[in-house]
Amino acid sequence: MKYMLMIYASEAAENAMPPAEMGAIMQAYGAYTDALVKAGALQAGERLRPVTDATSVRVRNGKSEVLNGPYADTQEQLGGYYIIDVPDLDAALVWAARCPSSSYGTIEVRPIWEM
Repeated sequence: MKYMLMIYASEAAENAMPPAEMGAIMQAYGAYTDALVKAGALQAGERLRPVTDATSVRVRNGKSEVLNGPYADTQEQLGGYYIIDVPDLDAALVWAARCPSSSYGTIEVRPIWEM
């Protein structure tokens, strides 16, 4: 079954990290991605640009509204995602716990409704 692992973390906290610490996290992400590939679980994944580069669109009363930035103002921002194919939710949760950002952010695990 496919799951999306949505990686939430504070961009402000990440921007305040010393370069060595951020470098270690990026290395951990490389190892994590390699492990997903080796396990045959990785379907897709990308790192997202900062929320300052985001644009939100919504339609109200038939009119499109385009907003700069994310829809919600939160302490943590969606920073990236992985789509994985694993046998069940328990396996997806194990992969989520192994994600480097799980130690300082939040990983939301959501099943994908296949079309």
